[in-house]
Amino acid sequence: MPRPRLEIADIFRTHGPAYRQANAGHLSFSQLRVMSAIETCRTEALGGHVAACTKCDHHHIAYNSCKNRHCPKCQAPAARDWMMARSEDLLPVEYFHVVFTLPAEIARIALWNKRAIYSLLFKASAETVATIAADPKRLGARIGMTSVLHTWGSALTHHPHIHMIVPGGGLSPDGTRWVACKPGFFLHVRVLSRLFRRLFVEGLMALHRAGQLRFFGDLTRLADASAFAEWLTPFRKTDWVVYAKPPFGGPEAVLAYLSRYTHRAAISNHRLVSTDAGTVAFKWKDYRIKRGDSMKVMRLPTFEFIRRFLMHVLPDRFHRIRHYGFLAGSRRRAKVAQIRALHGATRSAEPDRPADDPPAPLTLREPCPDCGGQMRIIETFRRGQIPRTRAPPRKQAA
Repeated sequence: MPRPRLEIADIFRTHGPAYRQANAGHLSFSQLRVMSAIETCRTEALGGHVAACTKCDHHHIAYNSCKNRHCPKCQAPAARDWMMARSEDLLPVEYFHVVFTLPAEIARIALWNKRAIYSLLFKASAETVATIAADPKRLGARIGMTSVLHTWGSALTHHPHIHMIVPGGGLSPDGTRWVACKPGFFLHVRVLSRLFRRLFVEGLMALHRAGQLRFFGDLTRLADASAFAEWLTPFRKTDWVVYAKPPFGGPEAVLAYLSRYTHRAAISNHRLVSTDAGTVAFKWKDYRIKRGDSMKVMRLPTFEFIRRFLMHVLPDRFHRIRHYGFLAGSRRRAKVAQIRALHGATRSAEPDRPADDPPAPLTLREPCPDCGGQMRIIETFRRGQIPRTRAPPRKQAA
């Protein structure tokens, strides 16, 4: 994929200093660190390496990535590595995609209480699916699931929701059988929605009683227990959005699908259209349009665009990908192997490299852009250092 001509980093480098000055004292340390990481990503400020082709005379300088999980440029390699690791967990069964969404009013208070409410969103959604699946009247099985948190809508608005990928079945209570769900059907969405609503509201009340919620602006009154309980009452009766998508085409399709969700930033560089002194234009999808072209272009004041982007910075050390049931914990591999055995499927292990083999040379995944040969790292340099090897100018196409 060609490099986009406009990047989030360009916007941050140009307008970041003025934004930080205008919002001094109102940005968290995490947000400041994300801005700095994106601004310096793949620049000489982070050091890098020189790579040379093993077949032709091409070589080039590549600067290090920041590896920040909010940086759009760093997500593709991270997703690729994660997907390779999780491919070991794939089962020969149907997979379903279930989404849990919070009402907009509750999502608003999540902005001030990210760690508490995002954690509750994970917990309530996972407990909902596990509880309904374990019900003998439903599936009657112990299931596994992978949950991914997204906090944004297509227009960069605050829209926290959980994407959950669930194998279509689970282990029987005694662990000796695989209990499959009905073909093409997982669990009743309405039943999931009602239990999720109850568990989340109960969790919110518990957080409030423990003094773990903060309120600002016109919602400061909710710090009072009785006012908060009254405010929550309507949410106990409204429908909460939970929906399940049709099953995937197969285990391989699950990996391809997950790769689009696990390591995604709030907006990719390829969605940026243009920027000038006062505005940023980017593509967004209007989900209200069911037919025809739903892609539109939105223009925001530059500072508002930056504010919306930073709104999705997660708390430090907060895990946005979590595993539950038989896909969680140290017993995951044993459980997955047991389930494969129940299906009569096996996965052959890669042979170990002999201990006396020489270590593999430090090579790159990407081939040479001139001849397609393998690229090998011939020099590395640290922050502030200048590489000794200079890259020659690229050959012009005839």
